[in-house]
Amino acid sequence: MDMREIVGSHDILLITLDTLRYDVADELARAGRLRNLLPGGARWERRHSPGSFTYASHAAFFAGFLPTPVTPGPHPRLFAATFPGSETTGDGTWVFDAPDLPAGLAAAGYHTVCVGGVGFFNKRTPLGSALPGLFAESHWEPEFGVTDPRSLEHQIDRVGDILRNIRTRVFLFLNVSALHQPNHFYLPGATADSRDTHAAALAYVDRHIGRLYDLMPRPTLVIVCSDHGTAYGEDGHVGHRIGHEVVWTVPYTQFILEPHAPV
Repeated sequence: MDMREIVGSHDILLITLDTLRYDVADELARAGRLRNLLPGGARWERRHSPGSFTYASHAAFFAGFLPTPVTPGPHPRLFAATFPGSETTGDGTWVFDAPDLPAGLAAAGYHTVCVGGVGFFNKRTPLGSALPGLFAESHWEPEFGVTDPRSLEHQIDRVGDILRNIRTRVFLFLNVSALHQPNHFYLPGATADSRDTHAAALAYVDRHIGRLYDLMPRPTLVIVCSDHGTAYGEDGHVGHRIGHEVVWTVPYTQFILEPHAPV
């Protein structure tokens, strides 16, 4: 994919499925349970995250360092800031002369929008404002967060309101909080989080993500990935911000989405 042709001709939708494990994502995809999330034959790629928790991973993403293929590299990146000596800036890389990707795309004529999910996007503290502050427009409400079982539905409602008023190219970033703990409420009868409730949360995302895709009014490059995984007891670990295989290994996909919504 030559990003020099994509930037300027396509909208860009970056979706991070916060905390999604690769193994769970792969199992559901192989079982045919992610047909909405992975349309038209899109497939997960096994990659390594640049960080083991939300803030670190997204700081890297917004500098152009998306999850890296697990096979030996170097692997040319889609986006790269001007950086002398970069070994992952290839012929098809879109290079921006700015400190972060939202600023680079803004300079290229994009309206940049962040719809947050987990606490690092809640704008309630200076830290929670750092990542949203990279965007021209940012949104967060309590119902977008980890404690609301309908968080993605509320986020998509807001995206619809946003896109209704935008006529320029758009870089839309959506941080989906549903996979993050607590997620037990997605599995009837469950009282604690587990790998099974994590999978149920992903199934919830698949049920509703098609409505988000339908809202995109123009040809769109869609990038869907996790920022990190999480442990449910593996080797005694629970949670993330640790150097464990289930945390570092994440699913990634990219595809071109043709428009569904009227311009």
